Amino acid sequence: MCAQQDAQYTQYMYNTQIINPAYVGSRETLSFGVLGRYQWVDLEGSPKTGTFTVNLPVGLYDNMGIGLSIIHDQIGPAVESNAAIDFSYALHLARRNVSKLSFGLKVGADMLDVDYSKLNLSNPNDPFFQNNIDSKIQPQVGAGIYYNTQKFYAGVSVPNFLSIQHFDEQSLDDENLEGVVVERLHYFFIAGYVFDLNPNLKLKPATLWRMVDGAPLQWDLSANFMFKEKFVVGASYRWNASISALLGFQISDSIFAGVGYDYQSTAIEDYSNGSYEVFLRFDIFNKAEKIVAPRFF
Repeated sequence: MCAQQDAQYTQYMYNTQIINPAYVGSRETLSFGVLGRYQWVDLEGSPKTGTFTVNLPVGLYDNMGIGLSIIHDQIGPAVESNAAIDFSYALHLARRNVSKLSFGLKVGADMLDVDYSKLNLSNPNDPFFQNNIDSKIQPQVGAGIYYNTQKFYAGVSVPNFLSIQHFDEQSLDDENLEGVVVERLHYFFIAGYVFDLNPNLKLKPATLWRMVDGAPLQWDLSANFMFKEKFVVGASYRWNASISALLGFQISDSIFAGVGYDYQSTAIEDYSNGSYEVFLRFDIFNKAEKIVAPRFF
């Protein structure tokens, strides 16, 4: 089976570390992030995803970053958990404009469980579905490049270069390997820019492209407005898939909360009540001068 397998996120602009390790350390502070996604509500077996990230700058000139990213993804009978350490090294191209080019490495492990008893099988005695996949662990090695100034960012990444296979014991004796689930390489491109429309209003258009062998190209385009450094209102469009509404609130200098809602533009909307996402970020500042204005990315 080959298809798009990694979880998708509507608030991808706040969840960059999950897909690009070069992002770690770029906020120049100790930063925690938690995201929860409930996709296709009321559809039995629909995807449910949770992520946790933490990262901070290290080094004499804060030119390195280190972090931890965790993903827990459940869809139907399959539960996949992933934990990775993220590293980055940044080159300061122009200090006056805070222009940095960062290179990142992601190293971790992925664990898959599949309980076939949760499926409604037409033939419960089908030999293919008799042996569950229990805690199958596979390594992960990924990399990324991230460039940012105070107003612009762009990045390319591959979260996992290893095209790994998940299998049950029976598929080992199958010459055709029909029971093998192959995870393909996912290629990501992200970019965004912050426009200062007036002293109290900012506009940030952003985009994400995801390419996977054997799956259609996924393209997300979003636009968010920030009012008085506090309120964020926006919308997002996922090509041939969904239209989303985004809301955010800078609760304090350290805490930002966001919510997202997807309306599916495909036939699946007839069987579900959309998709929901919540996000919370908590920053711990060491230097007061860094709290000039909330970061919009």
